[in-house]
Amino acid sequence: MSVLIYFGSPELAVAPLEALVEAGHEIALVVSQPDAKRGRGSALSPSPVKERALELGIAVTSDPEAATEVGAELGVVVAYGRILSPRLVAALPMVNLHFSLLPRWRGAAPVERAILAGDLETGVCLMAVEDGLDTGGVYASRTVPVGTKSLEVLRTELVDLGCELLREKLSQGLRSLGDAEPQVGEVTYAKKVKNEEYVLQLQAPAVELERVIRLGRAYTFDGDRRLRILEATVAEGTISPGGLDGVRLGTGDGVLELGVVQMEGKPAMAAAAWSRGRRNDGPLGAVAGGAAL
Repeated sequence: MSVLIYFGSPELAVAPLEALVEAGHEIALVVSQPDAKRGRGSALSPSPVKERALELGIAVTSDPEAATEVGAELGVVVAYGRILSPRLVAALPMVNLHFSLLPRWRGAAPVERAILAGDLETGVCLMAVEDGLDTGGVYASRTVPVGTKSLEVLRTELVDLGCELLREKLSQGLRSLGDAEPQVGEVTYAKKVKNEEYVLQLQAPAVELERVIRLGRAYTFDGDRRLRILEATVAEGTISPGGLDGVRLGTGDGVLELGVVQMEGKPAMAAAAWSRGRRNDGPLGAVAGGAAL
């Protein structure tokens, strides 16, 4: 087996690290983002990858340049979160497990952008790391249908496929990688989803709003209180944008049938129960002062 350096930070990069360890590779070093505030409170906490690596007894650093000092034959990058320096890329062969079908959705939020764009399929690629943003040749890929899957479900599927890909293509380290094929097709970029993109603009079509809801952080307003929409499906019918008929919410084109909602300061609940207990009879999507969303 191989001596590897692993670059990763968020929760989705934990399972690929575990897969490499279980396959018998020696992880000489893990490079992860520095400890940071995660959630409420002022205390610093490690990234999920750092935390798991320490549990596995693997040395961890936040300095990517240290990767050239441990004698590894290959670096494996999975959602590390930083652009690696040209010097490091030139000094150490590296592969990147990227959660899209390159060259579509290069960049920070490929799974989210695939959902928001209504892509029929997406996938995972094992690619060569070059001095550029996700520009390297592709060693292998796997494809999955997007359907109406939530971000959480789709991301889990992609991580599982990525683990399979790593086990297969790195079974003998560099020797089993083969040749990388140049990326072919239209290049698109997956910018990080901004906070304002999670606000449901109820003049938009229901099909577009449903995609935002599948990201897991969508919300509107019921009066002056934030209302998260956790589950909804597109339904036929015509209701004015923001109008409610039971659990049926009007949009600019079509209707959303609400499944699970969460009122600000309250636990998540079935939309039917929320609707029965709702005291405000105005439309959704307006904040205090009347500003439309």
